[in-house]
Amino acid sequence: MKVRYRAAAGLAVLAMAVAACGGGGGTENKQPSTEQSKQAQQQMAETPAISINPVPYEQVKDGGTLTLSIGQWPTQWNGNHVDGNQADTATMLDPIMPQLMMADENATFTPNPDYLADVKNDMSSGKQVVTYTINEKATWSDGTPMTWKDLEAAWKANNGENKKFKPASTDGWDKIESVEKGDSDKVAVITFKKPYSEWQGLFNRGTSHLFPAEHISSPDAYDNDYNQKIPATAGPFKVESLDEGTKTLTLVRDDKWWGKKAKLDKLIYRAIPDPAAEVNAFANGEIDAVEIAAGAPADLKRAKEVPNAEIRKALSPNWRHITVNNQSEFLKEKTVRQAVQYAINRDVITQSDLKDMEWPLQTLGNHVFMNNHKGYVDNSGDLGKYNLEKAKQLLDAAGWKQEGEYRKKDGKELALSFVIPTATPVSQTEGELTQAMLKEAGIKVTIRPVPVDKFFNDFIIKGDFDLVPFSWIGTPLPLGSMPQIYKTGSESNFPKASDPAVDAAIQAAVDEMDPAKAIELANAADKLIWDMVHTIPLYQRPDIWAAKKTLANFGARGYKYYDWTAVGFTG
Repeated sequence: MKVRYRAAAGLAVLAMAVAACGGGGGTENKQPSTEQSKQAQQQMAETPAISINPVPYEQVKDGGTLTLSIGQWPTQWNGNHVDGNQADTATMLDPIMPQLMMADENATFTPNPDYLADVKNDMSSGKQVVTYTINEKATWSDGTPMTWKDLEAAWKANNGENKKFKPASTDGWDKIESVEKGDSDKVAVITFKKPYSEWQGLFNRGTSHLFPAEHISSPDAYDNDYNQKIPATAGPFKVESLDEGTKTLTLVRDDKWWGKKAKLDKLIYRAIPDPAAEVNAFANGEIDAVEIAAGAPADLKRAKEVPNAEIRKALSPNWRHITVNNQSEFLKEKTVRQAVQYAINRDVITQSDLKDMEWPLQTLGNHVFMNNHKGYVDNSGDLGKYNLEKAKQLLDAAGWKQEGEYRKKDGKELALSFVIPTATPVSQTEGELTQAMLKEAGIKVTIRPVPVDKFFNDFIIKGDFDLVPFSWIGTPLPLGSMPQIYKTGSESNFPKASDPAVDAAIQAAVDEMDPAKAIELANAADKLIWDMVHTIPLYQRPDIWAAKKTLANFGARGYKYYDWTAVGFTG
């Protein structure tokens, strides 16, 4: 199952695990050897930034149907909303909703000419002013022109001032002072209270897409207009049908589209929650490409054997972790959370998940930057190293004394729930490994499977867990994910962690306009995030796809946004 959560302008996006586990691994101290670490670094260096079978637009065949699968069927199609902040939802919105800026494989942003005639970022007034000139032809599918009012509505709904709105992230939006009409309705002038270096992620896939003002201007509309329906679009494709029964979204070429004509006639997304079933569907020719996730070596092997198919892999800004509820009964005390961190052998879980996946076995040491990012520093320190004795010492000092198999304090047993989605064997194995590891420290862990379609909205978002594994799906702009995921009060700060020092360090990083200094400050904040044990990073998540050889401009995209007009077939 691949439910994922997005991280904002770094909008982080949730993602569940998947498929059958590569298995194995005891709980002993399996630190990678120097040779293994060297091999992992070499593998990382050899993994490309993108693998999508790039083909010029003119050489892609006109017509055809592309059928793809997604892991979780959404109910909320407003991707700005905390309930709609899932990677599968964003994936399905890409061909039908505006993305004002496009990122390439190097994480460089340029204006999308289909929506913007011009964009200017000006600091000459002493304040940052970004002026968007919207394409004169840009129109919503209901006939309403796309105007500055759509940008104003997005700002007001997502900036956090009106608490009745429930955005996945307020980052960036809360830095805007005003959104005003320029020389015409097609010109939006954005003035910032504070400089914002990752402004390119606003009104974009990074923070979800742009939506029509009338459908997000009130809390009621924000909650309900895109709930189980898609009333208006503006992209190369439009909705032909949204079938709740079969959980299938069918898109067709939009003849009113003003940009380059889409090569495909039709694009179909089918919900297939079981990853093994997804690979079977690919092998049987029912879908044209499939993502192969960590812990699924059998799926990778099967996909490699499919005739006329190929494996496409790239480095991406996505990562696997265990979130630690800072507000649950037994984890409110930081020393207990740190004991849990010490007692979990991250290397064992990483090696188990990635075994036989032909992917670097490299544990992640940063909450902000991936291993291949220029800003990456391993900030995990002692906390990132498995240390059972240290865990026991901290628990003893916190008053949790070993009594039989488990520890007790004031008559209560130290017992944690490890919440996992059903139909995700990787999560099950991660739970079993964690259960065995923490038992050695005297902590009881109960693995608690919950319905896959309720995993995020009813459990993670509501804080109904002690420990929970999932993946954050990042963007080319990583700093924006920090306030979204870790700052006090954010809707996406699922463990409800709160530390004024962390908040201040995050604010300093996102306020900094000098890129090198911002990276330095982000790493300083990351050290504090490690200390409070908000999230236990595991590894940079594989971006591995199996695809028909003839499928062009699609696959392991890394940082790049797809050009849906050019996706299609060569034969």
